[in-house]
Amino acid sequence: MDMPIDMQHQAMGYDRTATMFSPEGSLLQVEYAEKAVRRGSASIGMVCTDGVFIIADKRVDDPLIVLKSANKIHEIDSHIMTSVAGILSDARVLIERSQVAAQQHRITYDSPIEPELIIKDISNMKQQFTQYGGARPFGVSLMVAGINRKKPELYTSDITGNYFSYYVNAIGENDEKLKDNLREKYKQDLTIKKGVKLALDIFEKVQEKKFNLGRLELVYIDKKEAKLKRLEAEKIKEFIK
Repeated sequence: MDMPIDMQHQAMGYDRTATMFSPEGSLLQVEYAEKAVRRGSASIGMVCTDGVFIIADKRVDDPLIVLKSANKIHEIDSHIMTSVAGILSDARVLIERSQVAAQQHRITYDSPIEPELIIKDISNMKQQFTQYGGARPFGVSLMVAGINRKKPELYTSDITGNYFSYYVNAIGENDEKLKDNLREKYKQDLTIKKGVKLALDIFEKVQEKKFNLGRLELVYIDKKEAKLKRLEAEKIKEFIK
C-alpha cells in the first residue's frame, strides 16, 4: 500500500524548513501558513465610486475582553488602513513597520505615501521569510486599502509575498465562499453605503447562524476627505440606512 503524499513529505523532511522544495515544487511551510490564514477571521474590502472600505469580523465573544483593544482593522496612516487574517502577532510586526514607513515618507517628502508602496514593502519582507533559513514564513495575509490622489485603491498580499490590486476581495475564514458571492454581485458603480450593505448580506449568507452584527467592524475612507472613519455594531446598521 502506497504511503499518502503528505506522510511521504513528513517522512522525508520536506516540511521541516521554509526553504526546501518538495518534489512537486511546493514550499510546504508556506502551504501550512496559508492554512493558518484561512482559519483567521474574515474581512471584505471593496473599492467604491466615492471611496474604499473594509468590513471585518472581530470574532471576539469573550465578555472579559475590552472590544476596542481587539480591533481587526488598523490605521497605517490617516488615508491608509489594513485588515489581517492569520496570526495577529505576526501581523503586528508588519503593521508597525508600515506605520513607520508612512511617517518617514511624510517627513522626507512632505506628502502622504501611496498605498502600493506600503503593500510592496510588506510583500518584500514576507518574501524574504520564504527564501532564507532560520525563520518561518509570516502566517498572515494583509489587505491594504487607501486613497491615492483621490483614487481609492485596494491591495492584498499573500503568504508568499505576492500582491495584487483588487476591486473587491475577501480574506480569512470562508474566503472562497465570500469571493464567489462577490464575483456574482459586485458592481463597480456601488457607493460605500451600498457596498457595505452588500458585504453585510454576503456575511450573513455565508456565516448563517454564526452571523453577529455586534462582532463586525467597519472602516471606510471617503475619497474627498481621505480620512479614516470607524464604525462598529449597531452604528454600521445606522450608516447604511
